[in-house]
Amino acid sequence: MFVDSHCHLDCIDLEDFGNDYDTLVKRCLDSDIEHMLCVSIDMKQYPAMYQHASKYPEISVSVGVHPMADEADAIEADQLKQLGSENKVVAIGETGLDYYYHKGDNRWQQDRFRMHVQCAVELNKPVIVHTRDAGQDTLDILKQENAPKCGGVIHCFTETMDFAEKALDMGFMISFSGIVTFRNADALREVAKHVPDENLLIETDSPYLAPFPHRGKQNYPAYVKHVAEKLAEIRNTSVEHIAEVSRNNFYRVFKPCT
Repeated sequence: MFVDSHCHLDCIDLEDFGNDYDTLVKRCLDSDIEHMLCVSIDMKQYPAMYQHASKYPEISVSVGVHPMADEADAIEADQLKQLGSENKVVAIGETGLDYYYHKGDNRWQQDRFRMHVQCAVELNKPVIVHTRDAGQDTLDILKQENAPKCGGVIHCFTETMDFAEKALDMGFMISFSGIVTFRNADALREVAKHVPDENLLIETDSPYLAPFPHRGKQNYPAYVKHVAEKLAEIRNTSVEHIAEVSRNNFYRVFKPCT
């Protein structure tokens, strides 16, 4: 059985599933998916995302605002802490820094990231971190805001081994997505060889980044098994071992109510 540690069920085009959310979830559960973490990206979608997930013990949620969300799409710390206190909510985020799409003055993005980490520390819930073209600033803010106290995950990891080592030193998990199966991902596969078992997670980031052999199609949590298969090949172990350690790590870090 597999855990998808990061997906966006609310963003999946339900046309592939008979325009029915319950069919989507059933398809996942019937494909050896034991648990899914549905990750928040903005406050406009959050209420519906939470409502859909609320009837399934196999789905946990996070709450937060994605770094690529518009500067105006903000959330106040008090609201984030209130929403983050719900039992169904197991993490704060997705938050972080993205300098690839946001050029120029990114202080507002850094302030939003800091606030998310501060709330995660106060609530003692892990933080889900997105970082792109912002490695050093991401590490600096995590350290400055005492993120090791709450822990968390660098999701959809695409950074260097040096970045990974510094994140691991802070106690963070490293999560690999379908990118690890891409033809041009040799550098990432090299990093994936060396992340310790106790810090390893797998994810789809669905509906994005469908792994080989489903490149170009809509991604969904059942495809996380392909990430596990590639990691097993890279790390010279079994798919069952990857499934077990990533599942155990997920429950240890996120502590979902099942």
